[in-house]
Amino acid sequence: MPNVPIWLYFVAFLAVLGPLVFVHEYGHYIVGRWCGVKADTFSIGFGRKILGWTDKRGTEWKIGWLPLGGYVQFAGDRDAVSQPDADWQQLPAEQKSHTFPAQPVWKRALIVLAGPVTNFLFAILIFAAFNMAYGVPQTPPVIGAVEADSAAQEAGLRAGDRIVRIDGRTMDTFNDIQGAVAFNLGKPASIEIARGSERLNVTLRPRIISERDPFGNKSERAVIGIRSDAPVYTAVGPVMAIQTSAAQTWEMVRLTGSILGQFVTGQRSIKDMGGPVKIAKQSGEMAALGIGTLIFFAAFISINLGFINLLPLPMLDGGHLAFYAYEAIRRRPAPPAAQEWAFRFGFAAIVTLMLVVTFNDLGSIGVWDRIARLIG
Repeated sequence: MPNVPIWLYFVAFLAVLGPLVFVHEYGHYIVGRWCGVKADTFSIGFGRKILGWTDKRGTEWKIGWLPLGGYVQFAGDRDAVSQPDADWQQLPAEQKSHTFPAQPVWKRALIVLAGPVTNFLFAILIFAAFNMAYGVPQTPPVIGAVEADSAAQEAGLRAGDRIVRIDGRTMDTFNDIQGAVAFNLGKPASIEIARGSERLNVTLRPRIISERDPFGNKSERAVIGIRSDAPVYTAVGPVMAIQTSAAQTWEMVRLTGSILGQFVTGQRSIKDMGGPVKIAKQSGEMAALGIGTLIFFAAFISINLGFINLLPLPMLDGGHLAFYAYEAIRRRPAPPAAQEWAFRFGFAAIVTLMLVVTFNDLGSIGVWDRIARLIG
């Protein structure tokens, strides 16, 4: 089992989260500049400033001591979550025109949307670089071997069968098969098979298996019990690499949404949720496996960061976008009291979520087991 020094967890965590927060906030910042909005503060991290400077545009760039996020505070904002300052309308006309609240709703929506979109674009670029360096996986969705006593064997699948669709989704590569069943909690899957000139339809229930990675972390996934022949990778140019990486990013977004739906509906336990401590732990482990593995992990976290920020919760970008959608439809902003209560609810929801994931994170590194042994 690889031995991960303690310092590597901290360094790798900052190496992953720092650039991703910067990319996210820079998306807000640069689109705000394009829209003519002045940024008062660009912060990586929260709390007391440990390093900072002010540029010629009057924007203060700073690094806070708590590296768990960041923000861009535009002119006219009361705080880091873009609540309007009560005095912004009293500013001189020239200054007022460069404030965030004075912008038309479509500009404000673009500025807010830019953060998550930049996270997705960042992931696409990382995947594109990997695709150009190593090739695009193109292993055909053809069964090379069927494992004994597996769901596939029970359903009568054979070596040489080509899996055409699973639950209506077209399978273009063997990787698509794994993605279609691995995180679907072992639910029955409807599979369309091409066997020579025949087309067959079978329904099988994937089996849940438990695995441990090189660091001893336990995970579960669903499998149908098939293997491919030798993997196939195809060299691609920049355009095809970007097209393929965009599809890979969209597949991860779809998978993230599916897993979130399982949490919401109670199909998946909230014990599986993780937060900053788990990300730090995984960052150190990925770094121990190599810089390439860590960069790929950063792309995965970037997708999750973009997706989470699009959730329609006040205080998140998605919450702002929901209010802007209301304003665009009704031709007027939501009542201030409604916005205030929504932000209070959003704050309470996020704090509750952070407590849950922190509890889970501490359990994942054995804190509660150690306390139990001490008490016992």
